[in-house]
Amino acid sequence: MDKLNQEVREKAQAWLNDNFDKETQKQVQYLLENDEKELIESFYKNLEFGTGGLRGIMGAGTNRMNKYTVGMATLGLANYVKKEFSKIPKIKMAIAYDCRNNSKYFAQVAANILSSLNIKVFLFEDLRPTPELSFAVRTLNCQAGIVITASHNPKEYNGFKAYWCDGGQLIAPHDANVIKEVEKVNIKDIQFEGEPSNVELLGKDFDDKYLYKVQSLSLNPDIIEKQKDLSIVYTPIHGTGVRLVPEILNRIGFKNVNVVEEQAVTDGNFPTVHSPNPEERSALELALKKAKEINAELVLATDPDADRVGIAVKNTKGEFILLNGNQTGALLFHYLLSQWKKNNKLKGKEYIVKTIVTSELLVEMAKKYEVEYYDVLTGFKFIADIIKQNEEDKTFICGGEESYGYLAGDFVRDKDAVMSCALIAEAAAYAKANNRTLYEELIQIYKEYGLYYEDLVSLVKKGKEGNEQIQQIMNDFRENTAQKIANSEIVSIKDYLLSFEKNIATGEKTAIHLPKSNVLQFFLKDGSKISVRPSGTEPKIKFYISVRKDIDGEIEANIQQLKEKIEAIKNDLL
Repeated sequence: MDKLNQEVREKAQAWLNDNFDKETQKQVQYLLENDEKELIESFYKNLEFGTGGLRGIMGAGTNRMNKYTVGMATLGLANYVKKEFSKIPKIKMAIAYDCRNNSKYFAQVAANILSSLNIKVFLFEDLRPTPELSFAVRTLNCQAGIVITASHNPKEYNGFKAYWCDGGQLIAPHDANVIKEVEKVNIKDIQFEGEPSNVELLGKDFDDKYLYKVQSLSLNPDIIEKQKDLSIVYTPIHGTGVRLVPEILNRIGFKNVNVVEEQAVTDGNFPTVHSPNPEERSALELALKKAKEINAELVLATDPDADRVGIAVKNTKGEFILLNGNQTGALLFHYLLSQWKKNNKLKGKEYIVKTIVTSELLVEMAKKYEVEYYDVLTGFKFIADIIKQNEEDKTFICGGEESYGYLAGDFVRDKDAVMSCALIAEAAAYAKANNRTLYEELIQIYKEYGLYYEDLVSLVKKGKEGNEQIQQIMNDFRENTAQKIANSEIVSIKDYLLSFEKNIATGEKTAIHLPKSNVLQFFLKDGSKISVRPSGTEPKIKFYISVRKDIDGEIEANIQQLKEKIEAIKNDLL
């Protein structure tokens, strides 16, 4: 028996005692006797915090989401919070959860553990969008928060996202310090029996506070009133968005919102889709079908925890097309920036934030409107951190990332699909009032700033072996001495792990002042940008490809040229 198998079996054997319930012991015993491969996957490591916190397949084991890993994460987080806020007599934490299988159960487990430690717990009475948890942490002056969700992952997954007192997800040093505290936890130290007197349920009254703030972001209520019959189709894809998205659209004035009833049923098995991911066309098929039937003008789709939104609009032929995250972000940022300027709200201290893998088009917009911009690492927690750093003397307009997550205003510190749906619908109403569709609005943006086109390739590499393959791919790219990609010269390379940017022509290196991250970026002479990074939440390595050209002639012909360029880049890279 090799060393790994021996270590795994020892870890699994440790779960065969009375610190674990009988059902868990039964599952572990089965793996020990019958399924060595699954045993290794379940125990070869502990679940770790990535860009989105703790996330994994549900089941027994240290590398699985279950009562005990949730318990250890909760106790470790609580112990760290108590140390950091030792002078506060009564620690407060908020907990929310989504529609996934076991989400409510895991949330109750966490609430029981926290309440047993004499921590005041604000627990949502039923499933709620992730951004409302961020709002709760801030509004209720909590020291931390927890969301039980695995976002858009397949049905076998669940997760545990931890939030700090500012309402943002954990960043350094807190993320690493919480992990250290979690590693110190012994199962027998976890008190799974709660203290009900320390738990307060949050319901509709709290929803109203959140929705009131979202409604306050509206910039053109008079135009919505004139365009109140704008035909919108919305799908929550079986998730939490059904709670608040139709409600906020109604509150700001839209009266023709059509919910996809088959997907309005909250169900962690996601019965109508292969994957509840608004990035994928298959997840929007029912919404698109309904939109065609009623001749709708806009399709909105949110993921299970309602922090990301995908949209579909009609092209110049009247056909529905899905926009990618960069395109939706461009529409949203452009609407906000232009309306802030129109309403004389730009005073010289405003700024936007995007992630390094998001389109450079947003930078060009910021320059035009003379608004400061920030580039941050992938993960909305870094956008939240910029807001925190600047909250005393600068004004945040909006932030976004290519993976369909956006935020306006600063009362939430995570991506928010509820407010995004409201503002995207408002942007559509504004475009219609000016005799344009959102797609035509996007074309106008491209004519002004240049045509940017993007694609994302994700290679799935599961398990221990997959993780090793991903690391090897990154090593190979670092050691690659190629001078061109798709016949265009590489002019510079950014290595966020080694913290430098290298000018290829001169060999000069300049420092990158961001936290270290295993990301490589290649900038080409023709304006293309290629980013390579392992996912922090899924067993994938991702290739972000962005290409650009000035529009010459028909938009479709230009797009086709860029699609061909992307294919050439893929052929060179993969």
